[in-house]
Amino acid sequence: MVVLQLSYGASVILVKIAFVRGLNQFVFVAYRHIIAMFLLGPCAYVLERKRRPSLSYAVFAKIFLLSSLGTTIYFNVFYFGLAYTSPTVASALNNVIPTLTFLMAVLLRMEKVKIRSASGQAKVLGTIICIGGSLVFTLWRGGYELKGFVNGPLINIYGNKLGSVGELRHGKENWLKGSCLILISTIAWSAWLVLQGKLSNVYPAQLSLNALICFIASLQSSLVALFFARNPLLWRLEWNVQLLTIIYCGAVVTALSNYIQTWCISCKGPVFASTFIPLCAVIVAIFSAIAFAERLHLSSLVGACLIIVGLYIVLWGKRTDNFETGNGKDINDFNDGRMLEISENDRPTTGHKPITVEVKC
Repeated sequence: MVVLQLSYGASVILVKIAFVRGLNQFVFVAYRHIIAMFLLGPCAYVLERKRRPSLSYAVFAKIFLLSSLGTTIYFNVFYFGLAYTSPTVASALNNVIPTLTFLMAVLLRMEKVKIRSASGQAKVLGTIICIGGSLVFTLWRGGYELKGFVNGPLINIYGNKLGSVGELRHGKENWLKGSCLILISTIAWSAWLVLQGKLSNVYPAQLSLNALICFIASLQSSLVALFFARNPLLWRLEWNVQLLTIIYCGAVVTALSNYIQTWCISCKGPVFASTFIPLCAVIVAIFSAIAFAERLHLSSLVGACLIIVGLYIVLWGKRTDNFETGNGKDINDFNDGRMLEISENDRPTTGHKPITVEVKC
């Protein structure tokens, strides 16, 4: 799990560097899913050839909606927000996703909260703290500015000597704009996770489902990119950090990490996997502070801490519910037969029928 968080943190940092060096975010999303499609497609065809269910029009419509929410909308909005903020901000705000997904599951009556029990009160309190922390992180940027680890950036991605990443491009207006865009993307991703839980009941071939999602997402993202990035030079690939970022995110983050994440969940359970979610934000924050000389305000640190504390309170409530119902394997059955899993990667690939709460860094 630590290695997975390192890979997710590396992807956020690489993407930020590639964007500054000229990689168009819409073109990046299209290329990324094209690579993942070509990697997952043959594997799904070979491994699930005998147990893949038939694809009806209703199921295809749901898969199309999944692709729109969880890939086309989420990634394009998220990376658009990343262009206005720093990798630390993006990683910290993504910790809100498990709490938002839990809140949506409650509103849709997919999970019941026993408000009189300690676990129910913990989940409600954790949700309030997590959402409050995200608002503090986004809307309140002021107070004491924390001292940086280094005087100047070790990796000067902007090609000048004026200061750190945060001081150069992430002014108050851009900070607010980027943070709001990232929060909007987390809402889209949470809705995707809820819908995915329902679809897994009727289409249990997870590998084939992921391949179909990547296929549709590659078409949607390509159309979006062709509309916003009409200059052919934006599509040209060269041997540089931009190409490395595309290959790494498509092959490692989107495709390979699915299998590793599934194995970890099968061994230790989803709650164990979810406890490592904030590690990505910590890794990115430390790297950005040293390599980019990024300096955060005290208000940002307070908001990030509230998000992480709220997340762990919700996870504690979920774990307590599991043991109260006699299930000690960290997998909680809903009253309607579905399961809530809290994990982190680009795609849900478990063999169960879950709502998979993921944080993509």
